[in-house]
Amino acid sequence: MQDIGMGLILLRRFRITSTPFLGLQHCQRCFSARLSENVSNDNGTEQTNTASSSVTERVVKVAVIGMPNAGKSTLINRLIDHRVCPVSAKVHTTRKASKAIHSKSNSQAILFDTPGLVGSREIKKHQLDTHFVSACRHAIQHSSLIGVVHDVSNSWTRHALNPVLLRVLEEYAHIPSFLILNKIDTLKSKRILLDIIRNLTCNRLESIRNYGPLVRRRKSKEAPKEKASHAVVKTKEATATPAEGWPNFTEIFMVSAMTGDGLREVMSFIHANSKQQPWEHLPEEHTDQTPEQLIVQSVRARLLDFMPQEIPYLLQTELEYYEVVGGKVLTSAIVTCPNDRIARLVCGESNGKLRQINEQVTSDLIETFGMPVLLTITTRVRSKEAKS
Repeated sequence: MQDIGMGLILLRRFRITSTPFLGLQHCQRCFSARLSENVSNDNGTEQTNTASSSVTERVVKVAVIGMPNAGKSTLINRLIDHRVCPVSAKVHTTRKASKAIHSKSNSQAILFDTPGLVGSREIKKHQLDTHFVSACRHAIQHSSLIGVVHDVSNSWTRHALNPVLLRVLEEYAHIPSFLILNKIDTLKSKRILLDIIRNLTCNRLESIRNYGPLVRRRKSKEAPKEKASHAVVKTKEATATPAEGWPNFTEIFMVSAMTGDGLREVMSFIHANSKQQPWEHLPEEHTDQTPEQLIVQSVRARLLDFMPQEIPYLLQTELEYYEVVGGKVLTSAIVTCPNDRIARLVCGESNGKLRQINEQVTSDLIETFGMPVLLTITTRVRSKEAKS
């Protein structure tokens, strides 16, 4: 009987519907809250248990923004310790903003995973729609913090913030922002981080709490050298180009989303900025996306990894079937290819590549849903019958 009961709970949680995880329970919670506000006790006074508990609840919303491939989705997955954001090695894996939710004690953090910021040239190249471009600004408008993720592994771009990103920060300068330097595990020498931070903050390190003492210690050690080479430094400053950074970051974190270094400090900072407000999601919820959306995005992300060059951007993925039976997720997806040649490339010799993609997506979905997954991926050519 216990197994049947658990099976019913899981079916209710993962049923085919347009609502996100635990949507039914969330409605029941809201209904119960309203009910308890109107129920009187024996003394004739209204019970205030629900009201008092909602007062202590705290919420913080963070728009996580950055350039394509900065590692935003991987970072968010590691921060909340759940795989809810699609991840791949190619750009534009995230096509629309979504919520990642982390609840602890009385605080709930809602992180918005946003598409990478792009300019007009990228929009034309990848044929991105207006919703893709506006998703970042929409997330910021609903947030109380902006988290800027910057990739320090790219030697060409790590010393400056992209002009597109700077324009967004200037437009929403009234919202506090903090900087996350990601992929520090790729740096052979960590000494370069100080120079990167100086550039990205317009040499305003002393105004940032995490780095004020460090700068003062370094200045005290280098004081004699600075006096000796004062004239040389002055000449260099006169010819140096202005740094492309943002002077208003309140905090800076150096992390590695791959290894997990520094992530605990980031989440502590985020929860410390929460404000009294009733929770918007249940403690068990980790995303606002439906299971169907998670499956389609997982398939698409692995196609990006396995297929070369621009080919995966020409493919369309849709869900064919989804059901939870006996504690297992049964699902199938269809990948539509523009022509027979690309369909053969997706399948590979003797369907070998398609089996690899299927196995990898299955592994990702098991991690996402926390239960066994039986997945079938088929391909078809546009306007033709499906091919396995």
